[in-house]
Amino acid sequence: MNYHIVTYGCQMNVHESEKIAGILREKGYDKETSAEEADVIVFNTCCIRENAENHAFGNIGALKKLKKQKKDLIVAVGGCMAQEAGKAELLRKKFPFIDVVFGTHNLSSLGELIDRKRRSKKAAVEILGERGETEDGVAPVRTSYPNAWVNIMYGCNNFCSYCIVPYVRGRERSRRAEDVLAEVRSLVREGYREITLLGQNVNSYNSDGNGGMSFPELLEAAASVEGRFRLRFMTSHPKDFTEEAALVMKRNEKICPQLHLPAQSGSDRILSLMNRRYTREKYLSEIAFLRRHIPDCEVTTDLIVGFPTETEEDFQETLSLVKEADFSSAFTFVYSPRTGTKAAAMDGQIEESVQKERIMRLVELVNAQTRAHSARCVGKTVEILVEDYDEKRGMYLGRDRHGRMGYFASDRNRVGEFVALRVTKANGVSLYGEPEEIRREENGTIADDATLPGNQGEV
Repeated sequence: MNYHIVTYGCQMNVHESEKIAGILREKGYDKETSAEEADVIVFNTCCIRENAENHAFGNIGALKKLKKQKKDLIVAVGGCMAQEAGKAELLRKKFPFIDVVFGTHNLSSLGELIDRKRRSKKAAVEILGERGETEDGVAPVRTSYPNAWVNIMYGCNNFCSYCIVPYVRGRERSRRAEDVLAEVRSLVREGYREITLLGQNVNSYNSDGNGGMSFPELLEAAASVEGRFRLRFMTSHPKDFTEEAALVMKRNEKICPQLHLPAQSGSDRILSLMNRRYTREKYLSEIAFLRRHIPDCEVTTDLIVGFPTETEEDFQETLSLVKEADFSSAFTFVYSPRTGTKAAAMDGQIEESVQKERIMRLVELVNAQTRAHSARCVGKTVEILVEDYDEKRGMYLGRDRHGRMGYFASDRNRVGEFVALRVTKANGVSLYGEPEEIRREENGTIADDATLPGNQGEV
């Protein structure tokens, strides 16, 4: 029997889908295949943005015909959207052919729910309230070599006024540090070259006392694991990012000089309405400290436009923050009201036409800065960890230590290798070039990758 998983949302959901695959593998299902050939189709949903929710509804509905053709096909829906209040009932009413519905707090029950459905022929719907434990018992089927993701915590305590995560993911629950570090060591032994520590707010790791150490201590311990690998972490909340964490980044070469620090807005008034609990000044001071100690550190961010009551003056504050912080790139979003959040009930919702006009101006500015950052790499050597092969371009691709994607041609498989890439061209966020060993061979000398200048990621 085969399975097919459809994933929506962030990197945390991608890793959660790896866990779902692990559960199905333990139940005897073979590796992922196409939806048409699958015996089980699982939708791992997201409800953070309206678009993700709409896409999920559309794709679930498209299975109606296939479900009629394959009577034994199991259709399961889980994740954030299923956990959202009232959505399980809505899903079953709108799509009565759904067989299994599970939430974020009982992911590990998926196998049991599928068995229950097959035995009884009745839909198995189970949405649990918040649970205190973490999902350490689920062994994921990792799909993104040479990259691997490691949860260090689950849930969120922040209750930003626009965000539904605390309602569907629950309060913060930290994994024990020894379990996190054991997983990191295991992944390095298995040959994974880049490991990302995951949490809704990694800087508040151990807020429940279960971790056993602070986030900077955990980050330092993870960077001390023996082996050749890179270390990243996401996401950081500006109210909790500390100078101690920045200094850990400075001390450890394995930690990539990149920080994703969501600002959301440049206006103190809007930040207060968002319940972000930091000011523009605090945010900029954190970036200034980081760059004093790690001059080449790149900062990326998230930005929301069109939040309720946002004025043109507030929006101009966001534009000026983008310039002052000098972000290398940003994820930009139009505010989307989520039922159940405080912001959805606020007066002063912004007209769609105004939101669209502002997002276009913001994207134009962000893209210009991204191009400028990438252009600085031309003529220099960057370290690329090769992740995949792009058949359309006929090139291998991978990210440098600052998170930019680099492309190059090669006549052999380079996936999983660290490659010193001499950058010849930049296009937006992407870099293009050729490996140093090819250039040196053409000049009559050959050098091993590990000894090439720039292989430590200096840009």
